[in-house]
Amino acid sequence: MAKYIPSPRDWVREQVELYEGSGGTKGTTLRDTGLPVIIVTNTGNKTGGIRKTPLMRVKDGANYVLVGSQGGAPTNPVWVYNLRANPAVEIRDHTVVQPMRVREVQDEAERARLWEIAVAAFPPYAEYQGKTTRKIPLFVAEPAR
Repeated sequence: MAKYIPSPRDWVREQVELYEGSGGTKGTTLRDTGLPVIIVTNTGNKTGGIRKTPLMRVKDGANYVLVGSQGGAPTNPVWVYNLRANPAVEIRDHTVVQPMRVREVQDEAERARLWEIAVAAFPPYAEYQGKTTRKIPLFVAEPAR
């Protein structure tokens, strides 16, 4: 069994601890914004350890859209590389925890549709894309079969 490696970022670690420690009843919004977040449990691509990342809750039917924005930074967040290496994840949305599989969105038409949904859920995404030259990666998390 892989070991959980908490984030080195205080706010990420504290949000995950509050969210999971409360069984999904607390810590479910992004740092007092009122905007809903989910916890994505993934496997570290270098360490093989369990990583947990709070991400904006962006839904597309039964699926989730995971946006690798990192606030418009010039580099991808580490979790992007984790998902590319190991697409099996677990998503906690409030009290519901489910195994899912992710795939990176490559199709431009699908990407455009999902980007609109993401920006509607969290408008700063549009600003973040404008701040960076990289194309912000999008992943679709689908229920594991």
